[in-house]
Amino acid sequence: MPGSQDFAVDPRNANLKVWLNGQLVPKDEAKVSIFDAGFVLGDGVWEGLRLHKGALLFLDVHLDRLYRGASDIMLDLGLDREQMIAALNATCAANGMTTGAHLRLMATRGVKKAVNQDPRSALGTATIVIVAEYKEPSPEIVTRGLNVVTSAIRCTPADMFDMRLNSHSRLPLIRALLDVIPRGGDEALMLDPGGNVSSCNATNFFWVKDGEVRTSTGEFCFNGVTRGNVIRLCDANSIPVKLDFFPLRDVHAADEAFVTGTFGGLTPVSAVDGNRMPTPGPVTQRLRELYEALKDAQAS
Repeated sequence: MPGSQDFAVDPRNANLKVWLNGQLVPKDEAKVSIFDAGFVLGDGVWEGLRLHKGALLFLDVHLDRLYRGASDIMLDLGLDREQMIAALNATCAANGMTTGAHLRLMATRGVKKAVNQDPRSALGTATIVIVAEYKEPSPEIVTRGLNVVTSAIRCTPADMFDMRLNSHSRLPLIRALLDVIPRGGDEALMLDPGGNVSSCNATNFFWVKDGEVRTSTGEFCFNGVTRGNVIRLCDANSIPVKLDFFPLRDVHAADEAFVTGTFGGLTPVSAVDGNRMPTPGPVTQRLRELYEALKDAQAS
């Protein structure tokens, strides 16, 4: 069954060019060393961006998160913001893209002189890769909705593994999804260390009760750009929204639910742990429409 990142196949992706350390190369020739810190350890940060009607949506916010994350792990990207924007635009132009594309900007600590964990063995030049693909969410996800199942794998606090850092190290989140796939889960719902609702494995989680939109405090979940936009849309359009520590039983009693992410925007949820809900519910549908209008406004 499709998950939150399932996409419609597009034949235009057969001959893409990839931005790799300043060069645009055919995707089949885009290679990094097996001594690269990203391959060896998942040592790096990344961003996902949407190209919509000629604009890279919410670009400043995404770059803020990228450079903040790089600073947190003491990684010199080797490119300033203007150079990074130029690289993103060049990648889109090389592939003739103007809309309907998803970009993945990946930065690692680069090639190391030895295969080990010590960041001091890196040779000092970051590896920067930008992959731009024609990619739209699968229409089936929107009409069918996601079956969300709670995982035994918990989100972690910032002093252990900070969920708000867009790290290449995603294994705990992959484990959460693997935990729920045998139970029919499309996406894993993860709790925080106190047992309260936190996040899904690849998206941020929202639900609605009696017209009020609810989500976690953000302390233990992804620092999602779309999450922030949805919260602001609620505030701007008189939709009640509450960020708090909610027990799982609150979600089980929800009237509707959805997840958010750069790729899919707002994706409806059809069930949580077997508790069915409309797909999409009325509040979810309204927020989807408001978010689409926000995207268009960004591109105008």
